[in-house]
Amino acid sequence: FTFAYLPMAHMVWFFPGPDAFTSNEVVPEVLAKSGYLWAKGALDFAGGTVVHINAAIAGLVGAYVIGKRTGYGREAIKPHNLTLTMVGASILWVGWFGFNAGSALEAGGVAAIAFVNTFLATAAAVVAWLLVEWITKGKPSLLGAASGAVAGLVGLNGALVIGAIAGVLCLWGVSGLKKMLGADDSLDVFGVHGVGGITGALLTGVFAAPSLGGAGIWDYVTETGVAEYSIGSQVWIQAQGVLITVVLSSVAALVSYLIVKYTVGLRVPEEAEREGLDITSHGESAYEA
Repeated sequence: FTFAYLPMAHMVWFFPGPDAFTSNEVVPEVLAKSGYLWAKGALDFAGGTVVHINAAIAGLVGAYVIGKRTGYGREAIKPHNLTLTMVGASILWVGWFGFNAGSALEAGGVAAIAFVNTFLATAAAVVAWLLVEWITKGKPSLLGAASGAVAGLVGLNGALVIGAIAGVLCLWGVSGLKKMLGADDSLDVFGVHGVGGITGALLTGVFAAPSLGGAGIWDYVTETGVAEYSIGSQVWIQAQGVLITVVLSSVAALVSYLIVKYTVGLRVPEEAEREGLDITSHGESAYEA
């Protein structure tokens, strides 16, 4: 939290506020006080870099450092409780309305667009995930729908397109890419949050273009959108945000895991893992027989 999340949150979201832009002359001074990526013009309403990619990289590093679960790849490890999964995904979806719309920092047109697109992108990702899953596996699943919803929550501009693309790519992320990486990512945090976050971050640079119906870049001095918008330049800025997040999160996570590993330890013995941590660590059973 201290060495990965806080620096990213500051870099992406911090600036002195709209009222600080009193004239064009003070713009350089205000940008100098702002977060590094915010000053460069990086767009991140849904926390693609700050939250999703940041957490996904930490999770992937952890999967490598901790190692695979006992029986992984040899024994069936089924989802714990699909009902609770659906409840959690639903709560997350509702909460993300406030997160995304609130990132506009004011109750205006951009906030309204973010609110609507939070629904559209997520819905599109759910449909895309289920359709591809239906075609490739023969059956659409509730777990897939929940995963698609989470994948779509990092898409804003060009909501339907970004959501659909994110849904399909994240399905590949938890199937094909997961096998390629060879990591036991039990919650598919990289396949969903990582792939979805990177997809949303980069495509935001494309669909934020006013020519494609996006909000573009806001000029706080004139209180209007900037007339000129370069998709290539904005995508490069978005890519810089992704790369910085990957590097910062991976280093912070690796150091943190190693500190824990060589002090109190990262995982329990195999016997305790098979019996269940609720019993071995807490002396209670999650479900009575």
